[in-house]
Amino acid sequence: MRVVARCFASLRELVGERTELDLPGDPSLTDAWLALVERAPALGAHRPYVRVARNGAYAEWEEHLADGDEIAFLPPVAGGSLTVGLTDRAIDLDALASIAVPEHGAVVTFVGRARNRADDGREVLELEYEAYPVLAESVLAEIVGEVELRWGAAAAVVHRVGTVPIGEAAVAIVTAAPHRGVAYEANRYVIEAIKQRLPIWKRERFADGSEWKRPGA
Repeated sequence: MRVVARCFASLRELVGERTELDLPGDPSLTDAWLALVERAPALGAHRPYVRVARNGAYAEWEEHLADGDEIAFLPPVAGGSLTVGLTDRAIDLDALASIAVPEHGAVVTFVGRARNRADDGREVLELEYEAYPVLAESVLAEIVGEVELRWGAAAAVVHRVGTVPIGEAAVAIVTAAPHRGVAYEANRYVIEAIKQRLPIWKRERFADGSEWKRPGA
């Protein structure tokens, strides 16, 4: 059986971006990983931190493969500073920008800020965001993984929870790629996916009361 294995970021540096594997019998994703480790033994130490995907969707290591599958091995998306997830503090844009490497000729940053006017013209005093944290962080990680699989780009996204003062960032997205077209497209994909899938709610506080609604609604 022949499959294609793709690696990203630090894993790509060890074994290359794309590897064709001929696997005997009825192999699993674990078998494919072990075949890569035979080619690049240094990969072995990364196993506890790697997520795996099959044909564009996250998968379990025990899942069995079919001829022609494309699989992907994804290293952690966050380093010492938060680059994917939720925070109740001011977003560190420098940490998000750290995902860019020398091969990235384009870095696109989107910052969604708390503004002082609602669409109907009322003055907004502050915003408050509430999320379902475990699911929200999983969704953000999935979106980043989708960007890596679809475009081979790097992505970072952090969303604020709790009270967000006017003028501060509520969400920040950084995408990095060799060329600007991909970086722009990937960045837009992230914000649109957040609006559709992230379990987070926004309350705008007005002088005359407050109301709940989904971000971007």
